Amino acid sequence: MGNTPKIIIHLLVINVICFFGTQFSGTISNDFLALHYYENDKFLISQLFTHLFMHGNIPHLFFNMFGLWMFGSTLANIWGSNKFLFFYLSSGLGAAILQMIVYYLNIDGVTTILLEHGVSNDSILEMFKTGAANPMIFEYVRQSELASAVSDYNAVMVGASGAIYGVLVAFTFMFPNSKLMLLFPPIPVKAKYLIPFIILGDFFFGFTSASIGPIAHFAHIGGALTGFIMMWYWKNNQFNKNRWN
Repeated sequence: MGNTPKIIIHLLVINVICFFGTQFSGTISNDFLALHYYENDKFLISQLFTHLFMHGNIPHLFFNMFGLWMFGSTLANIWGSNKFLFFYLSSGLGAAILQMIVYYLNIDGVTTILLEHGVSNDSILEMFKTGAANPMIFEYVRQSELASAVSDYNAVMVGASGAIYGVLVAFTFMFPNSKLMLLFPPIPVKAKYLIPFIILGDFFFGFTSASIGPIAHFAHIGGALTGFIMMWYWKNNQFNKNRWN
């Protein structure tokens, strides 16, 4: 790691410290640092950034930090620390906002139907908080729809994946013909083919029930989209030629 920029090392260290620190604090750290739905009582505006330094398990931490080191180091060396950090945090924020919008659309759809059938706001809020519902409401919404809304209302989002997707897009923007080695099968694929394919996978899993595990696919898409917009803007305004040290 001799050529690793200091900003990358700092981010790696902070993420590792936060991960192991949360192992001792239990639910307290999740309540204050993980990202909650904006209408949830546990939501804090600071969580839009603090959730980027939280991870669910060691593989989650490892793969995000490996991506940060592998692709972020090149960008930070070219851009400078401040510009990279701005890009990284902005991509993470974009990821959180898009995921929050998806949660809102799902929750609002169920809420609207229930309000139209005379269910009070207080009753709906209580259902979202507890998951307990009067069976009569299933005349208006499917049980699976309510379960999905309850899940989104109480969702806890952690991880730097959205920010990493932004970094991947930026790397592809700058080095489209760089060959990246797949693990399975172990063959090289150009970044301009591999990264869009990965993002399309998130679109597929985000809009279907085929996803394995609680993965915030729309956060990945949000980070990638934010990264793309920033790179497109910087390119057209010649900002890529400037370092922010």
